[in-house]
Amino acid sequence: MWFQEADKIYLVPIGKIQWWILEDVKTTLEERFLFSVTIVDSVPFPYEAVTREREQMDTREIFRILSDWSPKGLVIGVIDFDIFTQGVNFLFGEADPVEGIAVVSMARLREEFYGSEPAQELMIERLKKEVVHEMGHLFSLRHCPHDRCVMHFSNTISTTDFKTDRFCPVCSKTLKEVTDGGYQAL
Repeated sequence: MWFQEADKIYLVPIGKIQWWILEDVKTTLEERFLFSVTIVDSVPFPYEAVTREREQMDTREIFRILSDWSPKGLVIGVIDFDIFTQGVNFLFGEADPVEGIAVVSMARLREEFYGSEPAQELMIERLKKEVVHEMGHLFSLRHCPHDRCVMHFSNTISTTDFKTDRFCPVCSKTLKEVTDGGYQAL
């Protein structure tokens, strides 16, 4: 499989993302996956990719942008803007396992999105869950029926809050097998 050749995870900020947030995500990824994680320079925010009628960005456009930036490794884009894809109103994140590219949006992970006071630590906790979730998809894991597993599908923020940032025993076993030991269950 293609990811067996990948030896690195590239964390790519799209537009302005605070560096310390990315550092926190990087630490989580390095603890879970036995890959080196590199935060690269920001990719300019693609204003032309915003759909005016929805004020959202189609993940296909983000994948196109990230695929132009193609190192030997897995690529996870982080954007602070609402995203969607065909047939879906919104997404917290999406992965393309064939290309080894994923994107996670911070927009709906923020309490402000729901009219509440900012809660930075909660947003970062949610972001880490969604990044780990999308990494699972990059390694061909599917959504999990166990509602506490990080691979459980989240279609509401409360579902994201309820699940943990850990893989269940079944997903952990599968992940360890497909990564040839490149994952450690903590």
